[in-house]
Amino acid sequence: MNIQLILSAFGGGVLGTALGALPAFIFTGFIGLIGIAVIAAGGQPAILNDVTFGTLLGPHIAFAGGVAAAAFAANKRKHLDTGLDIVTSLNKCKDPMVLMVGGFFGIIGFLLNNLFVAMKIPTDTVALTVFVSGLIARMAFGKTGVFGKLSKPNEQKRKIAPDFNDIVLDIIIGLSLGLVISYLIILTEITTLGFCISAASLIFVQMGFEAPTTHHITMVAGYAAVATGNMFVGALAAVIASILGDLVGRIVNSYCDTHIDPPATTIFICSLVIFMIF
Repeated sequence: MNIQLILSAFGGGVLGTALGALPAFIFTGFIGLIGIAVIAAGGQPAILNDVTFGTLLGPHIAFAGGVAAAAFAANKRKHLDTGLDIVTSLNKCKDPMVLMVGGFFGIIGFLLNNLFVAMKIPTDTVALTVFVSGLIARMAFGKTGVFGKLSKPNEQKRKIAPDFNDIVLDIIIGLSLGLVISYLIILTEITTLGFCISAASLIFVQMGFEAPTTHHITMVAGYAAVATGNMFVGALAAVIASILGDLVGRIVNSYCDTHIDPPATTIFICSLVIFMIF
């Protein structure tokens, strides 16, 4: 770790802010797929390791910077209706402080991830960093507390547990993606293949379609499949991640005014369990 990397992380956070958190993450997915193609062709892993998950587009830097900047832009500067808005490109705010906050959280993400790696925490440290960064942003810029609160006394209380139909959908998506992604990851030995495909697929969400968010499902499936060499274990882990992601989203993002990322939270929890077991 040196000053060049810290300054680079600041730039990555500003980029994630200017583009918007979700657009930056989509970009992460597409560049990741390019990096995977390079590796499959016999090339070096630099694009995947140092660009996709490095200081330019690493989710702990670009995405997390954009999330924190959205929280600041909404709750402190009134540029957005809500800090949960991770779709809007914050360049529209024309506010230097919004960009600076994103850059600052890019540095925070870089330092936190390095700390977690040095501590040898047995989990996906990038996902853990995205969760912690979002938590810091909520405490710094949010007004609804860590778990949210009703804005009006007569509002309907949050429904934490998914209903039967939601659980069935979670199981079908988790099982289906878990099977195919686990098979492909065992075949290619590239753990992040499913994650990058899922991240890139969020371009449809950015376009306004109701496409599912699946990168927590495919990443957890990848970890379980690589750890065991068994696609069925990967599929089971994917189902658990699918249901857990739904539950986490209801807990951390209901009646809240900033974004704590449910997929990242799910990935760090599930990967912690997988790494400790296997």
